[in-house]
Amino acid sequence: MAAVTAPAAPGGERGFSLIETMIALGILATGLLGAAAVLTTGMQRLAGSPAQVIATQKAAEAIESVFAARDSHVITWAQIRNVKGASGSDGGIFLDGPQPLRVPGPDGLVNTADDGAVETVTNPGPDGLIGTADDQVVPLAGYTREIKIRDIQTDLRTITVTVTYQDGDVTRSYVLTSYISNYA
Repeated sequence: MAAVTAPAAPGGERGFSLIETMIALGILATGLLGAAAVLTTGMQRLAGSPAQVIATQKAAEAIESVFAARDSHVITWAQIRNVKGASGSDGGIFLDGPQPLRVPGPDGLVNTADDGAVETVTNPGPDGLIGTADDQVVPLAGYTREIKIRDIQTDLRTITVTVTYQDGDVTRSYVLTSYISNYA
């Protein structure tokens, strides 16, 4: 018995069947949906990146101010602690718990009792240039910064700075840890 085959199209060519076309369209649609999801995630990350940069800079600023105070002898080694700290009475000058991002007071240190008003950031206005009349001053009211200073040894401590902020509906945190010794 001989096999029956479909007659060839004129010129001996055959086209795609409807099933093959539907499968190809399904694969293409899946690829496009995946690309759209990647693009959406990228746009969300990009929108949150200024807040992440601010958090990173404010954490580094806190660490640097503690080192500068130690090196310039503005405060003593005994004062480089939290007010209450782990023992409940560490006797330092750094406030315990999350604090609003405030302008440093006369001592030049953040998260101490003499801090001033809530910090602000100046963004360029519609002209895209900073330093012009249309600049926008934005208070950093949605940010908090916590400085934890803990003893490791007599002359060695950890400084852990946690900056927390809102990124849309999500609360994000940036944590920076450093070590400080009594010796400059």
